[in-house]
Amino acid sequence: MSQAEVDAYLAGLEEPKRSTLNQLRRTILEVVPEAEQCISYAMPGFRVRGKMIAGFAAFKDHLSYFPHSGSVIPELRADVAQYQTSKGTLRFPVDAVLPRALVEKLVAVRMGQAFPDG
Repeated sequence: MSQAEVDAYLAGLEEPKRSTLNQLRRTILEVVPEAEQCISYAMPGFRVRGKMIAGFAAFKDHLSYFPHSGSVIPELRADVAQYQTSKGTLRFPVDAVLPRALVEKLVAVRMGQAFPDG
């Protein structure tokens, strides 16, 4: 059901937001294939062993990536320097896919936090 809910969320978006977030979704699932898709706080999210590890959302003038931890973005300060960020959000343009290498780092840091023993 959650995958269908994420499908519905994305289907409700206009282009290029839909394509950009669809690519982000594919990248997250490639990086962490065991992740379960869900809707959390009315936004698509990805859960591993019951813990939120990533999420995203579309807004009027930008897209956002949510690491579901306030310490991921600060830890990757140099990697996210070109983006507008807050403690728990990375904002990016509606027509610019986040680079796979950055998504890998964001997910790796969060997974390390959520599962420090592996």
